[in-house]
Amino acid sequence: MYAEKFLPQVIQWRRQIHSHPELSQHEENTSALVANVLEGLGLEVRSNVGGFGVVGLLRGNEAGKTIALRADMDALPLNEETGLPYASQTQGVMHACGHDTHTAMLLGAACALSEMRDKLRGNVKFIFQPAEELNPVGGAPGMIRDGVLESPNVDGTLALHVWPAFETGKIAIRTGSCMAASDRVYITVKGKTAHGSRPDQGNDAILAAAHVITGLQGIISRNVSPLDSAVITIGTIHGGYRYNVIPDNVRLEGTVRTLNPNVQEIMPAMIERVANGITAAYGASCEVEYVKGYPPLVNDAGMSALACEAVSKIYHDAVIVADEPDLAAEDFAFFARERPAAMAWLGCRPSNLEAGNAPMLHNTRFAPDEGCFALGIDYFVGSALEFLK
Repeated sequence: MYAEKFLPQVIQWRRQIHSHPELSQHEENTSALVANVLEGLGLEVRSNVGGFGVVGLLRGNEAGKTIALRADMDALPLNEETGLPYASQTQGVMHACGHDTHTAMLLGAACALSEMRDKLRGNVKFIFQPAEELNPVGGAPGMIRDGVLESPNVDGTLALHVWPAFETGKIAIRTGSCMAASDRVYITVKGKTAHGSRPDQGNDAILAAAHVITGLQGIISRNVSPLDSAVITIGTIHGGYRYNVIPDNVRLEGTVRTLNPNVQEIMPAMIERVANGITAAYGASCEVEYVKGYPPLVNDAGMSALACEAVSKIYHDAVIVADEPDLAAEDFAFFARERPAAMAWLGCRPSNLEAGNAPMLHNTRFAPDEGCFALGIDYFVGSALEFLK
């Protein structure tokens, strides 16, 4: 086990970051902490990469390939309700997606690998990324534009995400489609206002919008192959002025999740066709704005197999080969489009909790089990060593 020596420090870093969370594009103090640790390890450090991103380069004693290990650093705009002694001290901001744990575990991996530099054949890049939660933009594209995958060229990359669906002590890895594309859709339905007692004198935007919402589900059931997973969810509805007034304007906002890039491509046209047709049938009209976000995350077969093998050498029964992808999204997908990559789901659910009783990601009570840290660190370290052999 590579992690054991560094676990107390990793827990301390995690709790410090958790107590002082920072939103996307505001990770100034977190990135400063990361840079300070990496510099103390003697790594070549670049700060302000793609925003508040930090990159540490560990050069091995011999020439060879370069692997990149990535963690994200940003928090969410939520009020923490965990009751933890190290809970957020910043009102309205919380590490509810586990990025504090990712950062701390990758720092632990940097500590372990830096002690092995004389035996390394190749290089390890430690990528600490800002703004993962900033969908549809994300923080990965900015780091890529700033050359994080170059100088030296990265040959493969790995990441992990704490995942309460799995219990502590397990890590799930799958080949192929792993997580979904995440797009945004905005639909503005335009009608004609009238008094609530005389609906015949107007065109009810609320009624038209309601039928648009139900009609969109027909795209999934009748235009997408049953073998392809896709979701259209309308998350917000804004419209109306008063209980007895028919409004002339309703705005819908939602998310579209797809695993197949071909399905992602056809979604904008299908949504526009359905929305225009339904609103016209009710004497109204609409405007559709479709914004593409994160692409699907596809795990490379070779990188997935390598990670499974590396972890299995240390923990004989920890690896789960995940049967299904998840329709959550991750901007690590941008890295995976550029280089062979794999993301693992690290179990973080305490053994005394059933899967249905553990607070999930983006929940104000989300509290991943710190007992998962050793496996997470060893996943990074073991996989890096296997890759550079």
